[in-house]
Order: sequence, then structure tokens, then C-alpha cells
Amino acid sequence: MRYLRENEQPKVAVIGLGYVGSCYAAILAERGWHVTGIDTNTHLIQELQDGHCRYQEDGLAPLLEAAITDSRLSLTTDFAAITDADVLLLTVGTPVRTDGSMVEEQLGQASEQIGRHLRPGQLVLVKSTVPPGTTRDFVRPLLEQGGLTCGTDFNLAFTPERFAEGTALKELRSLPIVVGGIDDDSTQDAALFWRQALHVDVLTQDSPEAAEIVKLADNWWIDLNIAMANELAKFCAAYNVDVLDVITAANTITKGKHHVNILLPSIGVGGSCLVKDPWMVWHTAQRHGIELHTPPTSRKINQTMPDHTSQLIIDTLASQGKNPATATIAILGAAFKNNTGDLRATPVEGVITALLKAGATVKLHDPLVDPYQAETQLGITPTETLHETVRDADCIAIMALHHDFTHIDYATLPVAPQCLILDGRAYYTKQKIAELRQLGYTYLGIGR
Repeated sequence: MRYLRENEQPKVAVIGLGYVGSCYAAILAERGWHVTGIDTNTHLIQELQDGHCRYQEDGLAPLLEAAITDSRLSLTTDFAAITDADVLLLTVGTPVRTDGSMVEEQLGQASEQIGRHLRPGQLVLVKSTVPPGTTRDFVRPLLEQGGLTCGTDFNLAFTPERFAEGTALKELRSLPIVVGGIDDDSTQDAALFWRQALHVDVLTQDSPEAAEIVKLADNWWIDLNIAMANELAKFCAAYNVDVLDVITAANTITKGKHHVNILLPSIGVGGSCLVKDPWMVWHTAQRHGIELHTPPTSRKINQTMPDHTSQLIIDTLASQGKNPATATIAILGAAFKNNTGDLRATPVEGVITALLKAGATVKLHDPLVDPYQAETQLGITPTETLHETVRDADCIAIMALHHDFTHIDYATLPVAPQCLILDGRAYYTKQKIAELRQLGYTYLGIGR
């Protein structure tokens, strides 16, 4: 049965105000929709009500603050609030165990709570990344425990989150939305909602399983592509070839409807998705008797990059006649990628661990990362200023090129002689590299 109508503006409840849920709540409220945000974390709710946003996403904090001030976004820990909504977005976390299986507690508890308060005529949209079949075989039965029947009393669809951290709000306004419903009416209601809410293209799938696999395929491909780029970087380094030149040239060839698109090498892969989704694919395939080789291969390759990066630093310092055990390494950027303060599964942690094990003195500066979180997770108290961090440094390792680091005046830095610049994610141009060398720095990139 169809419940949504053209040119109507249903009320929305976002269940789970983590990074993804907060972005959707903010963008929907910005579009004028009435949104209720629900989360069991009372501290998080209080933070948002006090005007603080813990997520480092460009433009997110002011959007949330404006939405709360204008009463377009209300916040609560009470699941009973979903009764007043017409569309429910389920955006809770779905971490994986070491074997790649999904930890079901958050999704299960949220689904049970929603089921207790569901009323006829609502549309439930699952956005949490899950193995194929989860929406149908796990979420649906829990929702129906409340007494209503899916497809008769309420509609249910899976619609994956696919935006990238750091550019989330921009991509939410433009990326196509994928939907796959339990039945055709669920699919059509979900498609109508997204077209009216975000004014973007909607790609309908034949089933929730298809939509679930779309998200996994995206991250499977990205992780595998980066793994190839990282191995290509090692291969190029053996021949003293700049891997970025090779990638730029290789990507000009047309293949199928698109160009070859090799991504960029780096110090490793982090964040909440790429490090777990390939394992989710692998584990789910094994349960069906399918042995997949690329997911574990890409994961193992990318997991080696922090050690590879630290070894590049150690070996280069040794070649300069410096003892790595007495060297000072200045780490710029602790987050898992540029322009975010997110430390989840950051590969920088592995680099720091290896350097400390080698006896080096490691200093850290990241203006986007919470200092307490950095000290707790990385074991290092961040320094407040760039100059304090790089003073007498034998190596400046750029692990994340935040906006604050794009205009560093290297000529004025109080570093040690022959200071090494380890380019982990800056991807400096050849002109910039030449300028650094003229200033007396030694430059080394991943595959450069």
C-alpha cells in the first residue's frame, strides 16, 4: 500500500544521531522539513541542544544550530516520538567483529524500539550498512514484533548512505539515492520521499538485497582500488618513477563507458566504512559457500601501509646518517583523511606506534582532532601550534593535509638540518617538491 503523496511534506524521524544521522537531520531540516532526532546517548543530545556539534564536517554545525533554533529539528531520547513521524530513517552504527560478521546489537535494539511505537501508514528506511538480507530477515521481523505487518500496515526499504566524510553535505545535495523496498509500494514510497526531500535522482532496485549490495560494492571497489594504487606506488618506487605521473597517464584511457580510474596511494585506509565493509562482504559470502579473494586481499594490502610508511621514514633517516632512535618526528594530521577530525581506524595510529617502537620522539599536531581523544587513542598529547610541533624535527610527516596545512611557510620552520618531508597525503606538485629541496629539505612521498 502507498502512504506518501506527491507535493506533501511528511514529518521525519532520524533514529541515531551519529555522523550519518546528524548530516541527514541537518540537510532535511535545511530543506524545511520537520525532523525529530532520536538517540539513546543523552550526552550527545545535550551537546546538540547546547549548540555543540562533535563532528568535523564543513557546514554541519551551523545547519544543526539553525534547525534547532528555528524548531525545525527537535531532539529526544524517547522512541515514542516516532509515532508523530511519517518517515523513519534508521541510521545506527553497524560495526563488525574480527571475523567480518556484523555486530547486531545497535541495529537490533533500535529496530525493536521502533517496532514498539510503529503506527499504521509509516515508511521505515534503513540506512545503516548491512549484509544482504538484513533488512528483510533481521529488521523486518523485529519491526513486526510490535503487531503491525510489513507491506500491509507499514512500508520498509533499504537506502544506503554513500556520501564521503568531509564533503557530505555537498554530496547529499547532488548524489543519486539508491532504494530497494520489501515490495513495489515500499520502493515507490521511498523513491518519492527522496525525490521530494533532496531533489536528486533516485535509482530504484528490485529488492532491498540489491540496494544493500550497492553500498558494499562501492566500498569494496574503493578499498580494492586503493590497494592497487598502494602496490603500484611500491612498484614505481623500485624504478625511481613518480607514481602520480603513472596514474595520471594511465587514467586517460577509455574503458567501457568510462576511463580507467586508479585512485591515489597513501599511508593507509581508515574511517568507519572502508575498513569493515570488505570484511562484511567476505564473511557474508562465506556463509553462502562462496570464497571471495579480493576483499581480504585489499584489506591486507592497505593494512600494511602504516608500517610501510614508518619504515620509509626510518630508512631515509638512517641513509642521512641519523639514528632513528634519537630522531624527532613531527606528525601533521592524525585523522584518517584530509579535512576531518575523525580518528576512527586512522592509519596514523599504526605509523605512530611503529615510530615509537623504533625509539623515535613523536610529536603531533592536528587542529581538527579533539586533544583528549587523540591522547586516549594515540598515546600522545597533541601540541597546540605548528612551530612547537616541528621544532628541531628530523622529519615532518604530513599524514592529513587539512586546510590549515595548505599554506605552510616551510622557509620559516625551526626544523633540524636535512629535515625529511614525508608526504603521506599532500600530493605535492613537482614544482612544490623542487622548492622544498631548494630550502634544504629531503622530500619523499608514497611511490614518489
